[in-house]
Amino acid sequence: MKKHLVAPSVLAADFSNLSKDFAMVNSSNADWYHVDIMDGRFVPNISFGMNIVKTMKGIAEKPLDVHLMIVEPEKYIERFREAGADVITVHYEACPHLHRTLQQIKDTGAKAGVALNPHTDVGLLELIIEEIDLVCLMSVNPGFGGQKFIYHTLSKIKKLKEIITVHNTETLIEIDGGVGLQNAEKILQAGADVLVAGSSVFKSEDPIDTISKLKAIGGKIFHV
Repeated sequence: MKKHLVAPSVLAADFSNLSKDFAMVNSSNADWYHVDIMDGRFVPNISFGMNIVKTMKGIAEKPLDVHLMIVEPEKYIERFREAGADVITVHYEACPHLHRTLQQIKDTGAKAGVALNPHTDVGLLELIIEEIDLVCLMSVNPGFGGQKFIYHTLSKIKKLKEIITVHNTETLIEIDGGVGLQNAEKILQAGADVLVAGSSVFKSEDPIDTISKLKAIGGKIFHV
C-alpha cells in the first residue's frame, strides 16, 4: 500500500545547476521526476530532447515520468525509452492511432500514459482505459510553467475516477499544472493519485519541506 505520488517538474528547475536540484529531489520524499518534452509545434515552447533526458537519468535516483508534448510522438518513443524514460505519456490530441501508440510504449517496457488538454473530455478515454497505466490531466494550458490551476479540472478528475472504477483498472490519475499546497488536498480528495509540482517546489524557500508537505497531505491510498 502506498499514498499518492509527488513528481517535481524539472521544467521549473535551475538548469544552470541541474545537479544541485536533482540532488535535492533525490534526498526528498518525492517519488518521480516529471520531465516535459516540448517541440514548439504541439505547444508554443521548446524544452529539451533525448540527450538531456539521458543526462537526467544519470543523476536521478527516482523514475523519470516523461511527458511528450509533441506531434508524432510515435517517432521518438523508443529513443526516449533508451534515454531513460520509465513512464512515457503522449497526448490524446496528438495520436490519431492511440491504441497502437500505447502498445508501442508498452513494448519498450515503459509505463504508458495519456495526457488530456484542459478542453478535452475524459469520456473519450473510456473505450481504451484498460490499456492506460496513467492519465495526465492538464490543469493549465500546456507549454509554460507557473500558470494558475484551472478548477474545472476537479470535476474531470471525479468523472475519470468513475470510469476507472467501472472498468476496474489500476490506471493512475496525474494532475499537471498549477499544483501546490493551496489546492493539493482538494485535488487528492477528487481522486488524483499523482501530483506534478513545478514552480511550487523549485521556487519555494524550502523545496524539500514543500515536497514533504505535499506528500503528507491526506489523500487516497492505492496499490502500485
